[in-house]
Amino acid sequence: MKLALEILFWLGIFLVLYTYIGYGVLVWALVKIRKAMGISWPPANDPTYLPPVTLVVPAYNERAYIETKLHNSLSLDYPAGQLQLLFVTEGSTDGTTEFLEAQRSKYPAVRVMGGTERRGKIEAMNMAMPQITTPLVIFTDANTKLNTQAIKNIIRHFKNPKVGAVAGEKRIEVAENEAAAGAGEGLYWKYESFLKKLDTELYSVVGAAGELFAVRTDLFGHVEKDTLLDDFVISLRIAGQGYRVIYEPEAYAIERPSFSITDEQKRKIRIAAGGFQAIGRLTHLLNVFRYGWLSFQYISHRAMRWAVAPFCLIIIFLANIPLAFLDREGWLAAPVYQVLLGAQVLFYGAALVGNALENRKVRVKLLFVPYYFSFMNWCAILGYLRYRRGTTSGIWEKVRRAE
Repeated sequence: MKLALEILFWLGIFLVLYTYIGYGVLVWALVKIRKAMGISWPPANDPTYLPPVTLVVPAYNERAYIETKLHNSLSLDYPAGQLQLLFVTEGSTDGTTEFLEAQRSKYPAVRVMGGTERRGKIEAMNMAMPQITTPLVIFTDANTKLNTQAIKNIIRHFKNPKVGAVAGEKRIEVAENEAAAGAGEGLYWKYESFLKKLDTELYSVVGAAGELFAVRTDLFGHVEKDTLLDDFVISLRIAGQGYRVIYEPEAYAIERPSFSITDEQKRKIRIAAGGFQAIGRLTHLLNVFRYGWLSFQYISHRAMRWAVAPFCLIIIFLANIPLAFLDREGWLAAPVYQVLLGAQVLFYGAALVGNALENRKVRVKLLFVPYYFSFMNWCAILGYLRYRRGTTSGIWEKVRRAE
């Protein structure tokens, strides 16, 4: 009995540590080995490569952001004749479409696709693609601001015909007095950016951030209208065709964090549900014998984070309880497991305190890690339950952002 519990306990710990720490260390080591062997990908630094590109902005009821987005898009450093702007305002009722239509006389590069029905972001993208005549298309969200060099820094990678998509960086604009939801989200994306840099150097990024990513127009395939993670599915399907997906940190989209932890929880649960949906639709990528490095990265960086680590945390805690009180023969004595159980109780206790303080808008940096780590994994479990219930729709429930 005790031996079986110990196996579950330590296997769970190994899988969690591998998912959140071990994979990063392993990829870092593999990249170092490749460089020592003289193996690297060709640099993308030709400043003369400036092909035509279309910037697509799905924008449902984004009147509060759309004026800023329009001016930000027009200020991007890219030859005017080579950049087209397409806003897809499907079913907007707050004046977003009317505002953009009024700007078209001043900005001939701007096009607007309206409509009377809200169908969701992915359907907006599906509707936009037949209108695209440029070889490259960039998708970006209406509530984000791009850095001036974003287009140039993304597009330069496509000179390599083996590159099928390029993912920009998502940056969270967190004020010093921001709530833990925003601060935790910012820390998470900094770590994600570090891993994506390593993924690119090894082979390919596994998934793009929908706030800013680009694809070759002819590689975009029609995506199911109930798809929750369009950016992830689109980029992984392109990678599955043998193309690399590059991460470009010098092309970034800046957005504010979620308004509250309740808003962030809604977003995280939906993303997790989309992750399980994507795993079901991308099962072929689990075949490491066919897809090699891509499968290794996909399983380690994404599939395990959604489908393995959160449930292992539950197993670790539940297995630790009897191990702390069983004196039967095993690998370690009960007092060791009592210490480990105490450490878990303290960790999750700190997370609960962090949650209570967050609800009172009190910010304690020391609690960021246990709080956001626990929160993120709890949302993954809730996302799985939502996925199993089948309550999925391609239409996102808009999440409030901090002002």
